[in-house]
Amino acid sequence: MEICAPKGPIHLLSDKGSGLALRWMYIDFNSYFASVEQQLDPRLRGYPVIVIPSATEATCAIAASYEAKALGIKTGTMVRDALDICPHLITVMARHDHYVRYHHLLLAEIENRVPISEVCSIDEAACRLMDNENTPEQVHALAVRIKQGIASRVGAYLRCSIGVAANKYLAKVAAGMRKPDQVTILDNDKAWERLRQLELRDLPGIGMAMERRLIRAGIFCMDDLLRLDRRQMRTVWRSIHGERMWYLLRGVELADDPVRRRSIGHSHVIAPVNRHPARARLIAKRLVQKAASRLRRLGYDASAFALSMRTGDGKSLKRWTYTESCQNTLHFLMHFQRMWTGLLSALPPDQRKQVQVRKVSIQLFNLTPCANRHAHLFDDVHEWSRQGRGEQLSHALDRINHRFGRDSIVIGMMPQDGRDFSESKIAFTRIPDIKEFLE
Repeated sequence: MEICAPKGPIHLLSDKGSGLALRWMYIDFNSYFASVEQQLDPRLRGYPVIVIPSATEATCAIAASYEAKALGIKTGTMVRDALDICPHLITVMARHDHYVRYHHLLLAEIENRVPISEVCSIDEAACRLMDNENTPEQVHALAVRIKQGIASRVGAYLRCSIGVAANKYLAKVAAGMRKPDQVTILDNDKAWERLRQLELRDLPGIGMAMERRLIRAGIFCMDDLLRLDRRQMRTVWRSIHGERMWYLLRGVELADDPVRRRSIGHSHVIAPVNRHPARARLIAKRLVQKAASRLRRLGYDASAFALSMRTGDGKSLKRWTYTESCQNTLHFLMHFQRMWTGLLSALPPDQRKQVQVRKVSIQLFNLTPCANRHAHLFDDVHEWSRQGRGEQLSHALDRINHRFGRDSIVIGMMPQDGRDFSESKIAFTRIPDIKEFLE
């Protein structure tokens, strides 16, 4: 498919100005996990540092300090490759509870200067600007006050890039234009000039796969993209999201798509010492308990369960099943045990004896709020009673762990080095509740 870009004028936030006001400020904390570690430990300051999720060279960096990035080491770089680039690189195990704590401190400091309209991720927040604070001079002064407040009251090593534009999307784009620790205002007079200098992959929502699709359509640069009309954008994206992108790039504010929670799950890349199936099973079993505890805290029932594993030779194995809708840990553990045995039994006998489990993932899905729970006329009374007792026991376990600390009580055995996989992790777009670190 090739889209021929029209040759007419581009009606963007042009040099002549479109009259769109500066409405959004986007705050992006740079190298966030690594910056928190340098703030906490002065010995790390000034040195190349990466944060890793597990103690193995087979994993990748989930954050890199400014000093590491200057050497070409970035998020996603494999640890072994990073050490080849910099043999003196410092690796730090992720401490997600600290990142959540600093996240809330940073939000509180920003709120002292301007109300936060949306928390976009663990290291990003967006603020809608009022009419009396949205001239270029006013927003620049506001951004400076935010930076100064963070440095003096939260930590000097927690620096951020700030973007300001007519809508939230363009403000996010602006925040990424000049990292680290800069303020970029994408106002009407400079918007077109700034945007045309970007690469396609610089736009949020355009990843590797989308870039390949754009190239196949004859779109190689921002000029090509910005010349498309709404119909052509929708054709290239093969969905309404292309038309949304057309409006967003022109500074129009659009309502966000509603987000509905569809699943709850946890996964873990297993260190080599724990890759024997017997030890990996204990890790996966603990993840089941963690997912079920989170399910209860959020007030959902789940009626489907999935288990997947990736072996040392790269094979991906997965099974899933429908279950009775519940939030009973014992019920999910029963399905887990049957699936685990089934996955290993499906391997050829010669592979079964020497298989190594590199990664395990647990997922509870088909979620429904507990408030919608109702009994059916022909339910098995014995089964209903059994599930009720199981859920009462599950809630009792939650209360004990919340009071005395995570893993004070678990079902079954757990490896001694359990902290590595038991504590909560932060996904790119999900910020754990502080209670999750007790599950």
